[in-house]
Amino acid sequence: MIPDPIETFSALYAQASAAGPEADAMVLATVDPDGRPSARYVLLKGVDARGFVFYTNLGSRKASALAAHPYASLCFYWSPIGRQVRVEGSVERVSGEEADAYFATRPRASQIGAWASAQSTPLESRETLVQRVAEARERFEGGDVPRPPFWSGYRVVPSAIEFWTSDPARLHVRERFAREGGGRGEWRRELLFP
Repeated sequence: MIPDPIETFSALYAQASAAGPEADAMVLATVDPDGRPSARYVLLKGVDARGFVFYTNLGSRKASALAAHPYASLCFYWSPIGRQVRVEGSVERVSGEEADAYFATRPRASQIGAWASAQSTPLESRETLVQRVAEARERFEGGDVPRPPFWSGYRVVPSAIEFWTSDPARLHVRERFAREGGGRGEWRRELLFP
């Protein structure tokens, strides 16, 4: 029987989290509307059988890229445990309810920051950002900070997941799981040459 790659990922993630900080940091690679690749670190905020979730400003460069090409690649590298995981798949927006629930768990300063930042757009000066934060803080003083309508999450629905295990002789172990037909079908497993 083929092991479930999401369960395998979850076990490795727990191991990496225990071994050091920022196990949730992952490289998100996208292709912009003009076909140019771009990569940046984002934080994993959830994983289950449906996929891997992160959150961002919907006006950001990454959101623009995902609107044009709703596919992405993720890469986790956990040096303390000698493991890497690559994920490829289609991307979908999380529901408003999911985004609201996650936003409510964020520290208040992060909630305010989401309202203050026009992510990925030019910033005149740091003082402009500080002023926008002060305005947002004042706007929501004494009450809850609702999720901005321009802020939500994305789920990478995996069509392939590759697990890499380091080997001192550079004969690394690579296991690739891919869904039948590239969609949401059954997983098949193959070993790859290092």
